[in-house]
Amino acid sequence: MIFNPVYLIGAKDCLKNLTELCCDSDNSTELFHQLSQTCYNIQTLTIGFERIISSGIADLISVQRNLKWFIIRLCYDLTVDGLSIFSSLMSKIPNTLIKLDVYGDNHFSLSLIANLSNLQELKLSFDCDEYFVDFEKLQYVNFPHLQVLTIPDAYPKNGLLIKFLENNGKNLKEIYISETKGCDDNSLNLAIAKFCPNLKKISVGIKKLETLKIILHSCKNLESIKIWCGWEFFSIKEALEAFAKYSQNTYELILFHEFTERFKLIPEELESAFMKWTDRELQKSFSLVVIKYDGISLDSDENIEIINKYIKLGVIKKFKATNFEDEDYYY
Repeated sequence: MIFNPVYLIGAKDCLKNLTELCCDSDNSTELFHQLSQTCYNIQTLTIGFERIISSGIADLISVQRNLKWFIIRLCYDLTVDGLSIFSSLMSKIPNTLIKLDVYGDNHFSLSLIANLSNLQELKLSFDCDEYFVDFEKLQYVNFPHLQVLTIPDAYPKNGLLIKFLENNGKNLKEIYISETKGCDDNSLNLAIAKFCPNLKKISVGIKKLETLKIILHSCKNLESIKIWCGWEFFSIKEALEAFAKYSQNTYELILFHEFTERFKLIPEELESAFMKWTDRELQKSFSLVVIKYDGISLDSDENIEIINKYIKLGVIKKFKATNFEDEDYYY
């Protein structure tokens, strides 16, 4: 016997007001059918697509009147038949959708989202770039309302993402690329500077100072930048000095320190970097956030003392040291 919560006393009245649902695709067809008879106002829907995909999911999706956010999790053992069923389900998504997240260890045909013209936020999280199926078709699609693009792991190569940004970058306000992989694609970074002039937040791997200068100069509305530090990326000293010298209206610096620290930051260097900020014509305080795994030289007692000094002077508005579990700063 399969438990069905729809038959509980008073359940239907409660389900009429349901705005968020999280489930797996292998739930019974009867359950999805009953939900589709009651739940019309789901705003956030999360579905894990398993080997078995119930036919009742199509009914549930098609009756939604106000679906805003759809979170899709593709399991690794999803079969070819399952992917075919999944493809047909995508055509049922209402045009009210403004936010789509796709996670998975499986292939996903991105041409399936081409008709979601009202998307404002798009997140595509795949371990391998080969999972970005049909992105060559999506690169020419225009999403006139798209403001946030997040691709935290692998990303489409061979210029496909660059072409997508050429068509959709003008309206983007936030972009986050390959944060978990630590990739540096200079051609992509220059394309972001060229095609995304209205960005307010950015996180991409940058190794070349000249590229960082171009981004800070081109994106005049930039409010927050995440600069990767350690390994082959900038040292903390280099990041602080470049930010002080080249940023325009950017008043939040996030140091993304996932990699080995090559050069220790001594107090004199930290003091010098902050003094460069005070020498700027536009004297406005900035927020400094450090994301890290373990202790780094910025954490030394002497450096923390200097940071506190510049907080009291009003140069630093906020200082925060956090880790990679902080959802406010890690995507």
